[in-house]
Amino acid sequence: MQRKDHTLLSNSLGSHRSLSSFHYGQAGARPKVYIQASLHAEELPGMLAAFHLRALLDQAEAEGRIRGEVILVPVANPIGLAQRIDHKPLGRFELDSSENFNRHYPDLAKAVYDTIKPLMGPDAAANVTAVRKAMGQYLEQWKPDTELQSLRRALLMLSHDADHVIDLHCDCEGVMHFYTEEPCWPQLEPLAHLLQAQAILLARNSGSGPFDECLSGAWWQLAERLANDGIQAPLPQGCNSTTVELRGESDVTHAWAQSDARAVLDFMTHCGTISAASPVQIPAPAAQPTPLAGSETLRTPVPGVVAYIAEVGQTLSTGDLVAEVINPIENTRHSIRAGVPGMFYARVRDRYAHAGAEIGKIAGATAFRTGELLGA
Repeated sequence: MQRKDHTLLSNSLGSHRSLSSFHYGQAGARPKVYIQASLHAEELPGMLAAFHLRALLDQAEAEGRIRGEVILVPVANPIGLAQRIDHKPLGRFELDSSENFNRHYPDLAKAVYDTIKPLMGPDAAANVTAVRKAMGQYLEQWKPDTELQSLRRALLMLSHDADHVIDLHCDCEGVMHFYTEEPCWPQLEPLAHLLQAQAILLARNSGSGPFDECLSGAWWQLAERLANDGIQAPLPQGCNSTTVELRGESDVTHAWAQSDARAVLDFMTHCGTISAASPVQIPAPAAQPTPLAGSETLRTPVPGVVAYIAEVGQTLSTGDLVAEVINPIENTRHSIRAGVPGMFYARVRDRYAHAGAEIGKIAGATAFRTGELLGA
């Protein structure tokens, strides 16, 4: 294992932060798997899972079982991790810019298309290599001018040429759930089942430029652009990325983290990055995929104290009571009911809501939303 520290741009005199990555296997070996935790810095289950994953990777390395390349970034957001106001962590948005740490990543397909277009030929593997090289060259010449942009560049420099990218997050309160783009699902389905994800949300493009879709989205977008220009060169899905939501913010236990780390290691064994004496057994799915466009975000039209009736992990029918919003001044209660049938997979932590606030999410099977599919 090799540790590398990547210095970020300083946003103030006399101080700087760095990003640490841990490298296993031989650089350039395939398949390459990149794993990062806590890009939203207050979402801590991924950090603990990364701690336990390091122990498993150390053992695999000592036994000579790492055949590909693994890069692990256990603390993906040192900027957000340091942000606290009145003892409260604020790791989702950068205070300087108010930007979400997991949004606004560059459009890699747009950045490299003119470079790769004349290089595409009949050899699919050569085409993948050419695209990865062009992405690396683009990122090398990118000169960020803020600390946040330097963090984004550092993460992409480590991950842009990975076969599989696993971005570990969590919700406020929720069950294990799994986001990925539709072209990635066949390759990542074993990981979702190993993790026993209770909701699996697929999209072609969820919008807003999140980290995972910056990497996987570039490949299917490039393939589409080539086809639209009449170029029949084969371009496989060179990167399969996912955002894995490791339950809720308070679900930070050794038992869960060890189980999640083992699932990630088993996936790497399944895809050939790590060798094993026997094949990994993929368990039966805990859920079937549903469209992200079919996920209902429940909101309250009135302010008040939120009293949940439904628990996360509960399967709801249309009209089921999810929560009541209580106004103790007017002595009233407002019912929040499911608008679609499906898994109640996440809800907010705060129990006081302003009018219009989000209450929770239900994974419905029928798409009904368009445009930006992610929340702030």
